[in-house]
Order: sequence, then structure tokens, then C-alpha cells
Amino acid sequence: MSKKLITGGLIIAGIVLLAVGIATGGASDVLNKAIRICYECVGIG
Repeated sequence: MSKKLITGGLIIAGIVLLAVGIATGGASDVLNKAIRICYECVGIG
């Protein structure tokens, strides 16, 4: 297999998995966790 084929396959797989994560609400989960971690670091939460 050539490097271009492997690279292209990985890019396509990454795009598909990113779209699935956004469609299932994963982005909001990550944002909520990031906000909680920031609040803990600042000492608010």
C-alpha cells in the first residue's frame, strides 16, 4: 500500500468519526467537561 492511500483512509476515517461524534452530542459533552475542569482550576467549582 502506498502512503497516500493510508493517509487518505485515515483522513476519511477521522472526518467520519468527527461527524458521528457531533451528531451524537459528543461535542457538548466535551465542552461541559472542559468548563467544569476550568472552574475547578480557578477554584469556583
